[in-house]
Amino acid sequence: MLDILNNHRSVRKYTNQKIDNTLLKELLEAAGRASTTGNMQLYSIVATTNDEIKKQLSPCHFNQPAITQAPVVLTFCADFNRFEKWCHQRNAEPGYDNFQSFFTAAIDALLAAQNFCIAAESKGLGICYFGTTTYLTQQIIDILHLPKKVVPITTVTVGYADGEAVRVDRLPLEAVVHENIYQDYSAETIDKLYAVKESLPENLKFIAENNKETLAQIFTDIRYTKENNERFSEMFWQAIKTQGF
Repeated sequence: MLDILNNHRSVRKYTNQKIDNTLLKELLEAAGRASTTGNMQLYSIVATTNDEIKKQLSPCHFNQPAITQAPVVLTFCADFNRFEKWCHQRNAEPGYDNFQSFFTAAIDALLAAQNFCIAAESKGLGICYFGTTTYLTQQIIDILHLPKKVVPITTVTVGYADGEAVRVDRLPLEAVVHENIYQDYSAETIDKLYAVKESLPENLKFIAENNKETLAQIFTDIRYTKENNERFSEMFWQAIKTQGF
């Protein structure tokens, strides 16, 4: 299991081999065994295999090829719809139309997603997370016919890898683990922790191609700009409120 976790790769190119329905069900059952707040399982998983629906979803993920290429596209959703219906049918009055409840359900959805991904990789499949799910959220809601109290949180493509995906770099352990209390970073520590990432040939290439001075500027000026962050943040918040939270 440690080998599987440590050798994770994001697979963005898939063969046309389908996933056996029995195997897919087994992986989804593993997702359902993930930790969950109060054992409420506040999530739903929309498994999209229909080519037409995948084509509709593609623009929501900026037309990244994996969305239409992968045999299965999974949209993991925070879902209080099912739980509230159960409450109403059992003479219980739910009070879950708030941010706390949304965030709890979002955590549940992500835990289930990670369980699925680890299970899939253990069976020789490749996966890729798509953070774009929280950008054009309302469009995804409309395409997947998500009712009130259901909000898409993340999308995972799954299938058999076409070729070997690259194992990308990670920061050293001391960058993310704090002993007992949070130890803030000095300028010298930041330099040390990011030294390897900044020296990688592919990152130096990004900097040169985009006429930037540093790798950090690739993130702030090119990939995740303040303007886009604020725009998509407002759109996501409006979608959350429209769905009843």
